[in-house]
Amino acid sequence: MNQQDWTRIFDDQIAILSGYGDTWNLVFDESIEPNNPPRGWTKYFRKTSARFSCTSCRRTWPSNRVVVIFHMHLMGGQGTVKVRPARQNCKRCTSAAMVKPLVQPDNIRILMENLVEKVRRNCYHEDIGELNRMFNSLDVKSPHEPNHCEGCRLGICTRE
Repeated sequence: MNQQDWTRIFDDQIAILSGYGDTWNLVFDESIEPNNPPRGWTKYFRKTSARFSCTSCRRTWPSNRVVVIFHMHLMGGQGTVKVRPARQNCKRCTSAAMVKPLVQPDNIRILMENLVEKVRRNCYHEDIGELNRMFNSLDVKSPHEPNHCEGCRLGICTRE
């Protein structure tokens, strides 16, 4: 996962809010508890597609069921969005570690466009409707494996 891509695309998208005079930053936080944001924070989940690569056997696989967890907060001119993409592990390796997804920049951009709309509604109370752009799917040959999905284990991966 290339955090620089995520941060650059977030900065590009959040720039539309510069008229409010607030500063926003994106923070990667593996300790986010999806359904328990701190008081004053708003949770937001989005699904995207990504590729994974096992650190043990080097097997790779695509998934169209990758949940990204966001917690957002604005106070005193400082906005923060914490992000945690849900991981998956290899179904072939018995003790495979959970690995982070590799999300393509076009799908990161779609995630960030949807996120900024959510920030506009929740933090600035703008009435902008709900566009919810869909991510670009990957060609996936096998079914989703709930036992190997961190999102499923956390109870936030939906079967939509």
